[in-house]
Amino acid sequence: MKQFWDERYSSPAYAYGTEPNTFFKQQLSMIPPGKLLLPAEGEGRNAVFAATQGWQVTAFDQSEAGKRKADQLASEKGVKLDYLVGTLDDLAFEVETFDAIGLVYAHFPAEWKEKYHRVFDTLLKPGGLVLFEAFSKGNLEYVRRNPGVGGPKDPGLLFSLEELRTYFPHYEYDLLAEEEVFLQEGLFHRGTGLVIRMVARKKA
Repeated sequence: MKQFWDERYSSPAYAYGTEPNTFFKQQLSMIPPGKLLLPAEGEGRNAVFAATQGWQVTAFDQSEAGKRKADQLASEKGVKLDYLVGTLDDLAFEVETFDAIGLVYAHFPAEWKEKYHRVFDTLLKPGGLVLFEAFSKGNLEYVRRNPGVGGPKDPGLLFSLEELRTYFPHYEYDLLAEEEVFLQEGLFHRGTGLVIRMVARKKA
């Protein structure tokens, strides 16, 4: 997977654009700034936006090419990121460190998915928020009709509502829904897809 993402992010163009994800931007604007974790952050579009809004941002991805693009974008916007390269297994975060975690198209291999999301739960402070948007398992039919919408073709990397309830059981859900959305994000998210959106608060 590392090679795949390094190749995708090695182009001068930003694979998913330089603007933040619309849902993430909307939700983040309603939260007082604090410490934010962005896993699988790629080329940094969401991290850079958050930093411009006053958030203390920690991001990570396994792609060195993604970090270079993120650092470049941050420099252009006049902000700084704490951007780490590695997988969650490589990195050591203290528990209950973050006020919010943004999981924006953070599609992990099936064998890591449950473990990683349970770790994310431990890294969030009580009362903290998870902001989530990623492709639903039902998106496979949308990809069949329009490959340009993007998203994994392996069902194991996709999400269901039931999975998220399992990964984050001790949460109050402000939103947990499967929604059809029109995406226009760079080169690889273009068209109508089926996503899951979640805003969940960790119970104190």
